[in-house]
Amino acid sequence: MKYGLIKVAAAVPAVKVADIDYNVREIESMIAQAEGQGVEIIVFPELSVTGYSCQDLFREQLLIDKAEEGLMQLLDFTRKLDIICIVGLPIQVGALLYNCAAVIQGGSLLGIIPKTYLPNYNEFYEKRWFASSQDLTPREIYVAGSPITVSPESTVFITCDGAHFGIEICEDVWAPVPPSNHLSLAGADIIFNLSASNELIGKHQYLRSLLSQQSARTMSGYVYASCGFGESSQDVVYGGNAIIFENGHLLTEGNRFSFQPQIKIMQIDIDRLRTERRCNSTFINAQRGATARFVDCKLAQPKPFELVRSINPHPFIPQDEKMHESCEEILNIQVAGLAKRLYHIGCEKAVIGISGGLDSTLALLVTVKAFDKLGLDRHGIIGITMPGFGTTDRTHQNAVKLMQELGITISEISIAKAVTQHFEDIGHDPNRHDVTYENSQARERTQILMDVANKENAIVVGTGDLSELALGWATYNGDHMSMYGVNAGVPKTLIRYLVKYVAGEFATDVLLDIVDTPISPELIPADEQGNIKQKTEDLVGPYELHDFFIYYFLRFGFSPKKILMLACHAFCGKYDEAVIRKWLHTFCRRFFSQQFKRSCLPDGPKVGSVSLSPRGDWRMPSDASSDLWLKELQS
Repeated sequence: MKYGLIKVAAAVPAVKVADIDYNVREIESMIAQAEGQGVEIIVFPELSVTGYSCQDLFREQLLIDKAEEGLMQLLDFTRKLDIICIVGLPIQVGALLYNCAAVIQGGSLLGIIPKTYLPNYNEFYEKRWFASSQDLTPREIYVAGSPITVSPESTVFITCDGAHFGIEICEDVWAPVPPSNHLSLAGADIIFNLSASNELIGKHQYLRSLLSQQSARTMSGYVYASCGFGESSQDVVYGGNAIIFENGHLLTEGNRFSFQPQIKIMQIDIDRLRTERRCNSTFINAQRGATARFVDCKLAQPKPFELVRSINPHPFIPQDEKMHESCEEILNIQVAGLAKRLYHIGCEKAVIGISGGLDSTLALLVTVKAFDKLGLDRHGIIGITMPGFGTTDRTHQNAVKLMQELGITISEISIAKAVTQHFEDIGHDPNRHDVTYENSQARERTQILMDVANKENAIVVGTGDLSELALGWATYNGDHMSMYGVNAGVPKTLIRYLVKYVAGEFATDVLLDIVDTPISPELIPADEQGNIKQKTEDLVGPYELHDFFIYYFLRFGFSPKKILMLACHAFCGKYDEAVIRKWLHTFCRRFFSQQFKRSCLPDGPKVGSVSLSPRGDWRMPSDASSDLWLKELQS
């Protein structure tokens, strides 16, 4: 397990009912294939050694004995392999027969897990042949020539690199209180399910929903393998499901009704799951009293690392089939937050600085929607454009045109005269375009907004976004400050996406031009052609990279080394490792040094899983050292 990722597989072999020699050969072939692809744990369907649909043949001693021989053959086959294999077979314990999962690795039998919940309805009559683990008294038996303890107690297996996993079998997951609940609370990061689920109309979608919910509820990986082609079709058909979930999210699934064996391989992020659990007090409280028997797996040889997961380069942007609904949800959260604030203080006016850039555009759109929702006159929205030394015709014209199209009150106040006087007052050379030159303009604009708000009995709606807050790309007590920050929970990449989405609703070309305008605070004079000279992404790096860093640093607490690896994979072909490393270093340095700006943020709504509110998700001392993170990145 490197970078906290463990490679797992769900295998669906072709079987012949009661033909153990054939079934074992098929299992061996798939084990070899998975081993060759670096898989660390592979799970096969329920009773895969014999076939699930043997029915009353399970009463035959010959079948039971031959199944044990098949297990011995698998042990011998895996003697020089590192891969952990989970196969299903009937195991006799005294006078009773159990539907079991056998865990094998390197020629050793590591554990036998009996099924707990046995179906006995419709086409399933497992209680006719098998006993439940609830009927089992812990005891040591010999299986395939090896002494092994079988017990109804939850068993958690520990791989050599620290990943923990548990096992449940088919019907177990359908139970009101499935074994995976206890296994996860006892420390299992991944649950493997050996199953034999037949196909019915609508059942597959219900199954996927069930597995997703169980994976999300237990904050675990869930690897499900169900029997398929070759099982008896006397009364039912088995579709052959191979599905892998991680904390409720589908990572991969196989093709149902395939006539060919199939293996679905995916990496599960153990670090990600454990971060979720550490941050969830409900999970922590539920762990009290959860116990299990722990079994160590053998030491495995290090395998070459290859990332097989798909990494989305834009994790904040909605990707699912309901992306339009996601955009509406985000906008509704922003609108509801601002509307509540206006309603609570009895305010019918709002002041916004309109620059013609992305952030102020989204803030204005949200404010318009909030006023419409409250039944307030849009003329109560006072949009102020404040041209300065770096304002270009393009952004100024877009700002004015947008305000005109939205029907709000328009005001224009140049800051040039006031800032020039300010430079004279403090003895600053206006030809020196340093941080004083830039911040004086930002603070003058904020002063205008605040004073106009006082004059009009209004509130100042903040425009700064999550990405700027993470990087500290804001002037302290300048654009950093407002009376309600509607964009505080929205990163830059998502703002661009939302504005483009809203452009379709308002059917206005000005919004599309704003989306295409380079991101800039416009605090440095334009070039000779009147174009924007000061481009933010030239100075601090591409926002798509920083938003990627923000997501994995804040959401999951990943180390710089892991974030670098993921970013190199996600942006392969667009940025090389040196570029990504450079801007990741910038991110780490600025994130720590600029915390003081986040410690006194105005109120604003959280819209996603990441927030930097000092009252909510992120509480960090302003003088924390970044050395640990920067040194790892440099190494």
